[in-house]
Amino acid sequence: MSDVNIVERGRTLVVNPLVTCQPLGAMFATLGIHRGLPLVHGSQGCNTFVRYAFNRHFREPAEIAVTSLHEDAAVFGGRSNLINGIKNLSKRFRPDLIGVVTTCSSEIIGDDVDGFMKIAHKELSEEIGEEKANKTKLVHISTPSFVENHFRGYGNAVKAFVNTLVEEPIESNEKLNIIPGMVNPGDIREIKHMLGLMGTEVIMLSDTSDPFDSPLRPSTTESMPFYPKGGTRVEEIADSSNSLGTISLPFYGDDAANSLEKKYDVPAKIGPMPIGVQNTDEFVRNVTKLTGLEASEELLDERGLLIDSMADLCSRYLFGRKVAIYGDPALVMGMARFVCEMGMIPSFVCTGVENPEFVEEMKKVGKESEGPVEVMPGSDLRALEVRLEEDPVDLVIGNSEGRLITRDLGIPLVRVGFPVYDRAGYHRVPILGYNGSVNLIDRITNMVMEKYYDEQHWKLQQ
Repeated sequence: MSDVNIVERGRTLVVNPLVTCQPLGAMFATLGIHRGLPLVHGSQGCNTFVRYAFNRHFREPAEIAVTSLHEDAAVFGGRSNLINGIKNLSKRFRPDLIGVVTTCSSEIIGDDVDGFMKIAHKELSEEIGEEKANKTKLVHISTPSFVENHFRGYGNAVKAFVNTLVEEPIESNEKLNIIPGMVNPGDIREIKHMLGLMGTEVIMLSDTSDPFDSPLRPSTTESMPFYPKGGTRVEEIADSSNSLGTISLPFYGDDAANSLEKKYDVPAKIGPMPIGVQNTDEFVRNVTKLTGLEASEELLDERGLLIDSMADLCSRYLFGRKVAIYGDPALVMGMARFVCEMGMIPSFVCTGVENPEFVEEMKKVGKESEGPVEVMPGSDLRALEVRLEEDPVDLVIGNSEGRLITRDLGIPLVRVGFPVYDRAGYHRVPILGYNGSVNLIDRITNMVMEKYYDEQHWKLQQ
């Protein structure tokens, strides 16, 4: 068992932050709804920043509307902006759902968002008819930007969908609800693939795979208005109360999962993020407990391929190497355990969120590690940079925000998570599940070979 040292940031100032504000996560979740549109009740910058972040990570357009609050709204409120925004979107884009995402400005001035939404629906019914107006569901997602982070914004959005759209259960649909979290399209497709091998149908809350990585087929693509293929349908969310259970891969999906359990007796399982052998095994066990189904031979073969990859590569290239990991706390927790499974040492684990589950999980990981683990909750990349200058590691695992730090320190960076904008195609390649873990071990090993073996090729033959 190794030492686990919990280190606080030690300053109020945040330098090179690891998290951003809640609305980003809420917009991400809303874009995972089929024919869903986020309507940001705030300033234009709240919309533009998020669209830019999504565009450069996924290389796909993100349709996000905004009520464009200006200085006068701080005095008179944003009533007319929100009502007109809802009406204009409903008439022109005919969405199945509008997620009204609040920001710091609309939360601080105290806009009665629920009241404004009712007025907008009433006026819309008078103008286009009640039947057409009812086709667009309105969901209020409260995401004040001055508290919490984008992970919690994602969780708040999924909880709002569940509380607003889910209907009373009738009979079991024999499906499983999955809250995937802020993961890539490739990861969602991998989870679907695993559940398909087990014979389980799934309702993703929500499904951002096709909306952010959509097939381009002009002959079949709806043009006016344009919506990408895929996403979770409103009817599927309504039907989630009839499911066998809910599994939230990240801890920040707990509110929605627990709400389904409390209101409709849908059993809930929270975590872990299925990265590596142990966590993916736990995910499969949760599926079997909720559905009564067993892991198929095909799925067990995929697990065997992961074990084989570890046997082939870990002892030769990875064992004993020190690693620093940063990013999404749920992702960091899974990566840290997988690193230990490969015989590497997670010397530093850093996340921008103060979360007790993260700290407790890292204490468990510390017992599995061959070396000391320094845990940095609620921290930033500047704090990690200082520690890496003092105590260098062999490898860093995280998103593109750390690229300049690792370049300056001469440490290779294995890119995972969100955002990755200085490499192409990473959002299509899964890192979850058994197949995703094989991709990860190959990615890590290739980076080690490139950095530590390319100058001395003879070592590769040993």
